[in-house]
Amino acid sequence: MGRCLKWTGLTLSLLTILSDPGFGASIIEGPQNQTVLVGSIARFNCTVSEGWNVLIWLFHGDPKLTVISNGTFYGSPPFSQKGHASGSTFTSELMIADVQLTDSGQVRCSIQNDQNNMYAYLSVQVNGSLSIKDNNFSVKENQTIEIVCEALGWAPAPYIFWMENNMSISNSNYITSQSPGSNGLYNGESTLRLTPMTSVNVTCLAAIVALPRPQSTTVAVIVYQHEKSGNDDARIRTIILAVVLPIVAILLVILIILLIVCCKRKKESDYQKEVKKNIAETKTSNRNLETITRSGNENYGYNPEEMYDTIQMRGIVPVSPSIYGSNQDAYLKPPSEVLYNRYNGEALPSRPTTYPVHPRKIRNVTHV
Repeated sequence: MGRCLKWTGLTLSLLTILSDPGFGASIIEGPQNQTVLVGSIARFNCTVSEGWNVLIWLFHGDPKLTVISNGTFYGSPPFSQKGHASGSTFTSELMIADVQLTDSGQVRCSIQNDQNNMYAYLSVQVNGSLSIKDNNFSVKENQTIEIVCEALGWAPAPYIFWMENNMSISNSNYITSQSPGSNGLYNGESTLRLTPMTSVNVTCLAAIVALPRPQSTTVAVIVYQHEKSGNDDARIRTIILAVVLPIVAILLVILIILLIVCCKRKKESDYQKEVKKNIAETKTSNRNLETITRSGNENYGYNPEEMYDTIQMRGIVPVSPSIYGSNQDAYLKPPSEVLYNRYNGEALPSRPTTYPVHPRKIRNVTHV
C-alpha cells in the first residue's frame, strides 16, 4: 500500500512538471565525480536557481528520486536526499547508501531543461585484503631474503609499494604482478629482495583512489651475527688448505726451476769468463815472450858452422855449445879428439846439438 502511494506521488509530480516545466530556472552547479568504497554512502550535490519547480535525480539513465519545490521528495532506498536553501538558490544532496561494485555509473541532475542537465560518474572500489606470507624473518648478516606481499580481492587492482623503516624502497628491488580474480575483483603479489645489514621493519602498502590512506602491513626482520662453530672452523681451514697448498707447491716448483736456471747460467758465465781470461793470459804470455826474444840481446849474424870452421882453421879448440850459469865453465873437448874426428873422416855436425853459446859468453881459450 505504501509503495502504491509513493508511485502515485511520483506520477503527480511528473504531471506537475509537464504542466509547469519551469523553464525560467537553471542549474548553477551540477554533481561532481565521486569515488567511494563498496558499502559506503555516495553523495552528490545539485544547486539550482530560483524559479524551479521539480528536480529529478537519474541513475544509469532512470529516474530514481524526485524533489518538489515545496520540500517534499519521492524515492525509494537506497536513494534519499537533503535540501538546503540559501537565498534564491536551492541545493539538493543525493545520497546512495550501501553502494556496490555494480552501482558504478552515471548520476544526472535534471530540472526538465535539456540544456541544463548536469551529470557525474560514480566509481565504486573494493578494499581487499593485504598480508605478508611469512611473518617470521630471522636472517644472518648480509643474507639476501625474499619477502612476499599478497593483495586479494581488490577493485581495481591496487598499487603496491614497499618501505623500510618508513623510508621508500626503490621499485628496482621488488617485482609486482596482478591477475583477475572472481566477481570482477583483482589479486596482486609483490616480491621484495632485501639484504639487511641490521634489524629493520619492512612495510608493504597497497593504495587505491577510494582509500584516504594506503592499507599497510609490517613485518620485523631480525638480523643476527653468525656464530662460527668448531665444524665451521675446521671446514674453513680445510678449504683454505685445499686452495693454498697447491698454489704454494706450484710456486716452490717454479722457484726451484728458476734457481737451477740461474745457477746454470752463472756457471756458464763463469766458465766463459775463465776461458776468456785464459785466452787473454795466453796472448799476454806470448806477447811477453816475443818481446823478451826480441829484446836486443840476439846476434842475428851469428852462424855456428862458420864459427866452428874458423876455430878449426885457426887451431882453436871448439867449445861445446851449452847454456850454463855464470859459475859454470864451458866444457872443452881435447884438441886431439877434435882433430882425430876430423882426420878419420867423420862428418862434423852441421849444427851444435845444444843451443849455441852467445859470443859474449865464450871465454878465452888457448891455442893448441
